[in-house]
Amino acid sequence: MFDSIVDFLTNGLTHASWPMLVVYFLVVSQLTIFSVTLYLHRSQAHRGVDFHPVLAHFFRFWSWFSTAMVTKEWVAIHRKHHAKCETEEDPHSPQFFGIKKVLLDGVDLYRQARRDGSITEKYGKGTPDDWLERNVYARFPEFGPTLMLFVAFALFGLWGVVIWAGQMIWIPFMAAGVVNGLGHWWGYRNVESDDTSTNLTPWGFVIGGEELHNNHHAFPSSAKFSLRSFEFDIGWMMITIFNALGMAKVMRVAPSLDIRSDVHAPDNDTIKALLTHKFQVMTDYFRGVTAPTLRDEATQAGASIKELPRRLRNALSSGGRWLDEDARDRLSHWISQRPAMATVMDYRRRLHELMEGRNGEAMLEALKHWCREAEQSGNRALQEFANRIKGYRLAHTV
Repeated sequence: MFDSIVDFLTNGLTHASWPMLVVYFLVVSQLTIFSVTLYLHRSQAHRGVDFHPVLAHFFRFWSWFSTAMVTKEWVAIHRKHHAKCETEEDPHSPQFFGIKKVLLDGVDLYRQARRDGSITEKYGKGTPDDWLERNVYARFPEFGPTLMLFVAFALFGLWGVVIWAGQMIWIPFMAAGVVNGLGHWWGYRNVESDDTSTNLTPWGFVIGGEELHNNHHAFPSSAKFSLRSFEFDIGWMMITIFNALGMAKVMRVAPSLDIRSDVHAPDNDTIKALLTHKFQVMTDYFRGVTAPTLRDEATQAGASIKELPRRLRNALSSGGRWLDEDARDRLSHWISQRPAMATVMDYRRRLHELMEGRNGEAMLEALKHWCREAEQSGNRALQEFANRIKGYRLAHTV
């Protein structure tokens, strides 16, 4: 009898081998990741994809079962993050809380936001509100992981408890820490979005495609996070599989930016493209105008260009928006001493301002005026960009 108890405590009901324990951990962890990125994030928070009710409810159950996350609360906190991104009201911005706090203690920031009922009420609209949500998932959120602990213990004994503990640490750290922290601190940017979001890697395998965080911030409602040909989003791969099986319906993906040739003046198609791809336009401007002008300055100035730290050179892409006051003043002084850079940055500011307009006709006239002046600027890179931007248009693809 004693031996049987010890055997159960050690091995559970399954007597699983080490490979089976590893497979179990990987499977349950991946299910949690997919529940978050596919259901909570892409479907509920941004309406980029709809899932069959059976699949949607499985994801909703698994989120509760494995993380204690309530759909309405998660969605509300994430929507506020987008609405107030990089401000004092952002629930988890490393720009205000610091990278160490968000990376290592992101779960606590989530819990603080979760306790603020006004966030849930304002940003959580349109999420499930059925009997199960009200009386089980939202009423007893902590019961989900507790139930999962007992299941893991029954199946694998004490090793199940170890695996459960690992998942309870790993999943929140990757979601609340790495994505919310490093995803606004370190990585590369495809698009000069109106925040500090970055892509952690071009291959989104480990955390469901959430690695492509800058792409997501550029097009929040897109069900597909990858934008460039070399990028891979495993979450999108799963959506396409579910779509082929009739278990998902893609609602939105980011429209591609097409460029027409031999367009002599901007038109309404140009304006639609700019309004949709305003972040991509600013990225194109940096790559096509600012960067070449900076290289010309480096050629003419020689080693003196290195007097400007890399951080400040990189800040030219955002006009120095994310610099502190002292660094911003230093960058402004550096620009003012170089007429070519001053011209380029002034045109960047004007282009950004005209794309913030709400009147389509006024925006079109302002863009025409901007293009005419850019073509007369004498800056070859600026002239080429003005000619290029006239041909912008949307090319919708799925």
